[in-house]
Amino acid sequence: MNLKIQEPKELGSPETMAPVDGVVSVATPPPQTSEIRKYLLGRGSSSVADSGFRWLMLLCAVSIFGIVALIATELILRSNLSINKFGLAFFFKQAWDPVNGDYGALPFIFGTLVSSIVALIIAVPLAVGVAVFLTEMCPKVLRGPLSFLTELLAAIPSVVYGLWAVFVLVPLLREDINPFLMKTLGWTGLFAGPNFGLGLLAAGVILAIMILPIISSLTREVMTAVPHTQREAVLALGATRWEMIRMGVLRNARIGIVGAVILGLGRALGETMAVTMVIGSRPEISHSLLALGHSMASVIANEFSEASDDLYRSALIEIGLALFIVTIIVNAFARLLVWAVTRGAPARAS
Repeated sequence: MNLKIQEPKELGSPETMAPVDGVVSVATPPPQTSEIRKYLLGRGSSSVADSGFRWLMLLCAVSIFGIVALIATELILRSNLSINKFGLAFFFKQAWDPVNGDYGALPFIFGTLVSSIVALIIAVPLAVGVAVFLTEMCPKVLRGPLSFLTELLAAIPSVVYGLWAVFVLVPLLREDINPFLMKTLGWTGLFAGPNFGLGLLAAGVILAIMILPIISSLTREVMTAVPHTQREAVLALGATRWEMIRMGVLRNARIGIVGAVILGLGRALGETMAVTMVIGSRPEISHSLLALGHSMASVIANEFSEASDDLYRSALIEIGLALFIVTIIVNAFARLLVWAVTRGAPARAS
């Protein structure tokens, strides 16, 4: 006997089984409409809402480009007088003489980069070590308080860091740390010259303390996101705890760690108050980290209110433009570094 499925002619009027020419027709019940389906059908067309949402999100994305373009445009227009007089030589000149109207940004670029690099050299190993301890080795009783204290460092205002550096860090460097560095590493030239306590080293140390919680917190979050199966797989192959952390955790979290370091570097490049209070405010280029220096942010904060003529103000604004350009170059280098680390391939535990 052949069976034939025959759809009902009208919804809501099911038919009974009845033979038709030797073929039994089986009536199927009408499909039930769910409550969600009824709601979606009853609310009408959503094309207007979808279109509005799409254009709103596009506006949010375009606004980022607009803000960056407005900042760059304003800096260029306000520094036009200095640009026309000094040209590109402004970024390579060491002179800073407001009396005679001779300006150059090289000492400030040098001081900003050197203090930021010193901060990274000090902060990155400490931050990664703190993140590894809190994520992999810290007892549960201490994990909460230590995490809270680490994140609390990021909430302290920069002027408080500056005051602490003036009254605690600078005397400590001048009386204990700098003499030791001059005695043991003075032959390198990096720790030579007068010992004021202030200088590029002091600025680098205070910046390291300020960016340490940022790098540590982000690194800890990235390491926490690494699946536990990675750790178990490496341990199952006979690895020690250190080998498991190095191959199963740090290797898989390396992209996020690089991003955390770059974010900390961005904070160090733009820091103003704390650096201004300890760097020494002297526009000079020296091979020694103990020498007094200046940074781009600190010179703007120190001298903008004292600028007596248009050229002076224009030169200070062009230093702000130089800081903007340095930030762009650093971010571009960071993207290149991330590409070099990953090469577009997924992280592996081997």
